[in-house]
Amino acid sequence: MSEPHRPPSPSGASRHLPINGEEAPTHEGGGGLPAHARCVVIGCGIVGNSLAYHLTRLGWRDIVLLDKGPLPNPGGSTGHASNFIFLVDHSKEMTALTVDSVRQYRDMGVFIESGGIEVARTRERMQELTRRTASGRSWGIEPISLVTPAEVKELVPYIDESVILGGFYTPGVGVVDSLRAGTLMREKGQASGALHIAPKTEVIGIDVEAGRVKRVRTTDGDIEAEIVVITGGVWSPRLARMAGTRIPLTPAVHQMIDIGPVPRFRGAKSDIEHPIVRDMDTNMYERQAGGDLEIGSYAHRPILYDPEDLPAVEQAALSPTEFPFTQGDFEEQMQHALELMPEIVGDESVGVKYAINGILSLTPDGMPVLGESPDVKGLWAAAAVWVKEGPGTGKAVAEWMVHGESEIDLHSSDIARFHEHQKTRAHVRARAGEGFNKTYGIVHPSEQWASNRNVRLAPFHVRERELGAVFFEAAGWERPQWYESNAPLLEEFGDRVTRRTAEWDARWWSPIINAEHLAMRERAGLFDLSAFTIFDILGPDALASVQCVALRQMDVPVGRVVYTPVLSTHGGFKSDLTIMRLGDEHFRVVTGGASGMADKKWFRDQLLPSAQLADMTSAMTTVGLWGPQAREVLAGATSDDVTNEGFKFGTCRTLEIGTQRVLASRISYVGDLGWELYVPIEQGLKLWDTLWEAGRPHGLAACGIGVYGTTGRLEKSYRAHGNELETEYNVVEAGMAAPRVKEEAFIGKAAHLHHREEDPAAILCTLTVDDHQSKSGEKRYMLGREPILTRAGKRIVDRKGRGSYVTSAGAGPSAGKHILMAYLTLEEAVVGNQLLVEYMDERYPVTVAVAGATPLFDPENARIRS
Repeated sequence: MSEPHRPPSPSGASRHLPINGEEAPTHEGGGGLPAHARCVVIGCGIVGNSLAYHLTRLGWRDIVLLDKGPLPNPGGSTGHASNFIFLVDHSKEMTALTVDSVRQYRDMGVFIESGGIEVARTRERMQELTRRTASGRSWGIEPISLVTPAEVKELVPYIDESVILGGFYTPGVGVVDSLRAGTLMREKGQASGALHIAPKTEVIGIDVEAGRVKRVRTTDGDIEAEIVVITGGVWSPRLARMAGTRIPLTPAVHQMIDIGPVPRFRGAKSDIEHPIVRDMDTNMYERQAGGDLEIGSYAHRPILYDPEDLPAVEQAALSPTEFPFTQGDFEEQMQHALELMPEIVGDESVGVKYAINGILSLTPDGMPVLGESPDVKGLWAAAAVWVKEGPGTGKAVAEWMVHGESEIDLHSSDIARFHEHQKTRAHVRARAGEGFNKTYGIVHPSEQWASNRNVRLAPFHVRERELGAVFFEAAGWERPQWYESNAPLLEEFGDRVTRRTAEWDARWWSPIINAEHLAMRERAGLFDLSAFTIFDILGPDALASVQCVALRQMDVPVGRVVYTPVLSTHGGFKSDLTIMRLGDEHFRVVTGGASGMADKKWFRDQLLPSAQLADMTSAMTTVGLWGPQAREVLAGATSDDVTNEGFKFGTCRTLEIGTQRVLASRISYVGDLGWELYVPIEQGLKLWDTLWEAGRPHGLAACGIGVYGTTGRLEKSYRAHGNELETEYNVVEAGMAAPRVKEEAFIGKAAHLHHREEDPAAILCTLTVDDHQSKSGEKRYMLGREPILTRAGKRIVDRKGRGSYVTSAGAGPSAGKHILMAYLTLEEAVVGNQLLVEYMDERYPVTVAVAGATPLFDPENARIRS
């Protein structure tokens, strides 16, 4: 293959349309900028065009869509993207957005189905491809299949099948003309008379007054705006700063080249006639592009920029997001491409026609940034959205804006998910840089980030290190997952502790977790719960404010603890959390770290005028104490009455533990007697030490989150937000409906009442694995997200089109079973029913142990109430 020309030119690749390829009028639709708009959308990439169109489709008018670049290619990532779409992702949310996007692209006539194959060069990758097959089945992607090297060769005749072990084939993969799609959506919006389009109009300011967005200032004048949406791609952080807030993403390089003309493709009748190939083990892809071959890479060093580094449209050689190609970063990748496709890459007549360092958006957790800013009312974001999920995301965010929620649950992409440290430039760049080379990586479900750790440490962190804690991160907090000092418990509990021999099943896991669980069940366990997000609702309107958010009755006596779902408008789960009533005008909300910031925003949004929210997360720390001897441990540290009669389940009050005043809440997420204990954060170490000494005579064990979040929870069939509890499922289906519904109004009440009157489409069930033995003879243990099938091997789908899959999986040491949770249709949700779970391309027998919310362990809840 000949060397690339310098400078690279886009002329050899027709889909890379120069930004001056079409001169649009200054303001499409005629006239200057309107003085007022209901909504201003900033950015005419794929998501901005889609969002503006869907807002008009849903009935909004007076929408302005603007961009500082020309149309149809304003110069963002949409203009140079490779534009291919693979359907399957391990994330249900991303898969749903992608599938909906493909549907829209098909409807617009801009999608070419080519098929796509992810090939494996290693055994580890082949195992990963079986996981992708399972995810595809869980999310309803059909058809999909694993293919042999020979079958890959039949589909892609120019591949050297000798360097691969097989592949994962998805016929529904294809390519899209994203610029044409954007034009079509703009035209539809304009045709409705609801959309004004303003290219070559740069935003120079976003004004905020009294915490709400007020106007957009542009080079062509100001627009008073009720709502502003930032869809500016890699420029989004810069736009957000104009409004005094942040969008955590960084511009990053993705290298791509076009080589050609390719003799095999001579006379091609369309842009693509062969399946796209993802060379997964080398972090690369190859695809036909008319008469050329495009090669792209995520294997080079992370090359990150700031939005301020991007040139203006008039200063860019090609476009602001097409940087000069750095050949040295691509040398190894070209060797990989030569190995896989020697017929083309090794042909001396085939030269480099186009080569760029393309700029795209990366976030610290790899997910988009969507939703209303937690800092500025009326300021929304739809950023870090790639072409593959663009129209689906635009539609979902438009639904969220108009209806209060979207059909697809977007909790993993919610801009409100970020804690303060996660918004910093250093954190964003560290995590984006680490994640870049994992774009096609084999990422374990429990895999931990290595960068920017030890940001938030519990006050007793030093004690945990002394005990050999293995730390996992949650919301920046370092939390013990298990303690190596508990290794002697393995001998104590012997065969009751399951060992895992398969490396994948045992990765990021230890049998010590199961041993800690049994120590807690037999004696008592001490837990670090510092990652809780804690905030207080105070003031004369405090009761009314929490009442409208919580499903459960909140007008309870002072000292009561209420576990409650928090519903969306349509009656799905927005969250689940605990609320303590500490005074007539004082409620304390305790929720998980992962969803804590989104929950905080939701409560703050519902505050009535005479109520305030105070974030106590960094002011308080929490220790959990549970187990049959927890009362003896606590009684050894306090003279206060902690008997069952003196301290009832579901109540809270202040105890004196030594010289500390401790707020004790008698609830449990592990299904055993005990308390959550809250103290000011500077007193946390003293509390830990006091309890540790009191617990010595009772065999108190430090227990990790592996017990709290998995084994203890699953034995009790406790639901978890983001696993079992999402907006697409309702309270009745989750088995969490109370006998009565409170009279007071609350968000989602009408929908909830309707759900109670109809038969559920699915029921959340607890299943146990009957036989773990694989074909190799090795026992395998599911980790979650695997498809549940009938014994005949058929996918289970409810009347709403939702497939059954494992929402949570883990050991139940006290039950002696590996436990799975899954929603099943009414026909399959029968105790004793035998089904299958697919794991690593094999199917294992499972049995429905519980249909509904009855716990597998201690079904009468005698222990927790003892």
